[in-house]
Amino acid sequence: MSAEIIDGKKVAGLVRDRVREDVSDWKAKGNRPPFLQVVLVGDDPASRVYTGAKTKACEDVGIETKTEILQDTISAKELKALIREYNTDDSIDGILVQLPLPSHLSSHDVIETIDHRKDVDGFHPMNVGRLSLDQPCFKSCTPAGVMELFKHYSIGVKAKHAVVIGASNIVGSPMATMLSRENSSGKATTTICHKYTKDLTLHTINADILIVAAGQPHLVKAEMVKEGAVIVDVGINRVADETSEKGYKLVGDVDFESVKKKASWITPVPGGVGPMTVAMLMKNTLLAAKKSIYPVD
Repeated sequence: MSAEIIDGKKVAGLVRDRVREDVSDWKAKGNRPPFLQVVLVGDDPASRVYTGAKTKACEDVGIETKTEILQDTISAKELKALIREYNTDDSIDGILVQLPLPSHLSSHDVIETIDHRKDVDGFHPMNVGRLSLDQPCFKSCTPAGVMELFKHYSIGVKAKHAVVIGASNIVGSPMATMLSRENSSGKATTTICHKYTKDLTLHTINADILIVAAGQPHLVKAEMVKEGAVIVDVGINRVADETSEKGYKLVGDVDFESVKKKASWITPVPGGVGPMTVAMLMKNTLLAAKKSIYPVD
């Protein structure tokens, strides 16, 4: 047995195609293009790569964007004042503050400053709360991307036992919420595990659907996985590789080569969940421009 591959790159391309068509139709009706304002604090190389990928995706689908690069010494007061300016600028549809922030800035405090109607990352307490209540909201892009993969591949969630490893506000917690909601895409019995979980295998071995977002290379081995389980690897880690020109390779939180022999479906790293995150951000930005989630009074 060898698992079917969940091709996130392919599905993300389909999502972006739909967004591109919708943006074109939106503009043909006399509307201005959607606009995403990105804020990058500091000069972290990884953050620059991520914001670059988002900017490129925007250009691909017809969304206009600008990245404001700020010194890492900026104060919380100055940063929040800038965000409030963006909140009141009607030409800006979505606001994205790239995480992580420098240690002297509270990500919770900064995110809460963003107008929830422009929070296309889906991190604002208003959107998180509305997600919990199964009300219309901007959904966190990575877990929303996972649900989109399930939909594309007709992977059923209802009545399944889903286990999520990782309890972050960005992936693990909203992922568990989406899986367990009483709606057409949810209704799974869901368990959340994390670094304090004792005997992790006790939980993972019973999972019909296992979603791993722990940030630990090859955490999940074949012996921890149920025969025929669906495996979604959200992790992306750099590990040393002397055979690579870069000196490293990217691997997930799942030992792909061994686990794929037991799973029914599995996402690769790279090329699995990662592309979906950016695609769902494009979708959220278009929805923000259309006022589809929060209509104008």
